[in-house]
Amino acid sequence: MVLEINLRQKLGKNLSELLKKHNLKKEELSLILGFDNSYISKLIKGKINITIDKIEKIANYFKIEPYKLFKD
Repeated sequence: MVLEINLRQKLGKNLSELLKKHNLKKEELSLILGFDNSYISKLIKGKINITIDKIEKIANYFKIEPYKLFKD
């Protein structure tokens, strides 16, 4: 359970940093990826789980390896 929360927090932090680095807003990324508008916000806050398909979609968009979304 604790590991799951830490991974969600890492994903949220890394996703937030990617948005800043690429000068994107959460709403823009949601539109680009076809996600619900609130989905990115919930991911950044660590409130929800993510599927492997969505991890791949985010990683592909940012041209990074999927594991990098969970790195410290």
